[in-house]
Amino acid sequence: MPFSPITHIRHFDIAVPDFDKQIEFYKNHWGLTVQHDDGNVVYFAAEGSPEQYVTRVRRSHDKRLDLVAFGAADRESVDQLAQQLGTAGVRLITEPGSLQTLGGGYGFRFFDLEGRTIEVSTEVEVRQHRKIEEREAIPVRLSHVVLNSNQPEAMRAWYEKHLGFRLSDTLNHPHVGDLFYFMRCSTQHHSMAIARGPHASLQHASFELRGLDEYMRGSGRIIRAGYRKIWGPGRHAAGDNTFTYFVDPNGNTMEMTTELETIDEDTWHPHIFDVQEPETSDQWGTGGDMDEFITKEMFNDSDNDHLFVAPPV
Repeated sequence: MPFSPITHIRHFDIAVPDFDKQIEFYKNHWGLTVQHDDGNVVYFAAEGSPEQYVTRVRRSHDKRLDLVAFGAADRESVDQLAQQLGTAGVRLITEPGSLQTLGGGYGFRFFDLEGRTIEVSTEVEVRQHRKIEEREAIPVRLSHVVLNSNQPEAMRAWYEKHLGFRLSDTLNHPHVGDLFYFMRCSTQHHSMAIARGPHASLQHASFELRGLDEYMRGSGRIIRAGYRKIWGPGRHAAGDNTFTYFVDPNGNTMEMTTELETIDEDTWHPHIFDVQEPETSDQWGTGGDMDEFITKEMFNDSDNDHLFVAPPV
């Protein structure tokens, strides 16, 4: 029995001032496939994913996180969620209806607690995809997104109450408090996470590769292409997944990962990991310690000027 009306993460959409460099990064280095390009908006698919696209890049003078999109099982789930959110006083941007984006579908948009635009949809046309082969070091799918917040406790409670997410694990500092909440909507350890930061922004987006060899080859390709690596390769304790983090041409942090943990709902109990323990950040000890420099890199530019402002469709 599903515990959340959300089934999975579909895509995240960003607006960037250095549009051409972002397109070149995703297309020629990160390993994504252009699904549609109208000159000012480019939709990128992951070859192994049935989703129409895993990220959308929009040309803009301003940099912002435009939207985070999640899937739902059917129209009934979408309609019921919209009704519940409206009754609870959540600001809806659109009512459930036909979507005008790539792949169509049925869904609606609303603002989360901090004013980010969130979309929930169903019946999106399935993209023709394929099995990723051995040593093919390109993303299979979008794994998760992490959001910075200066009120992470309230954000965690909001997503639990309104979207049915569950807490998988917590990163904690004994003197600072909780720094990171890993949230799940399925058996995947986390499809999103909430990180303590100075403002609302995209902390990072993570892409799943086929396996360890493909993950290492993909990480190496980005390093050889000259993009700045800020952390990794290593393996986190929470989620047990691998990580290598890079900074894209517009200052967003992008992660390559694999082997994210699958949870047994009947037996799982959330852990609290002490970030002062080296193994919390990196079980392998190969990526280097998580430090203030890396943390600040992942704070990203504030989205505060764009909160409660819906992006173009």
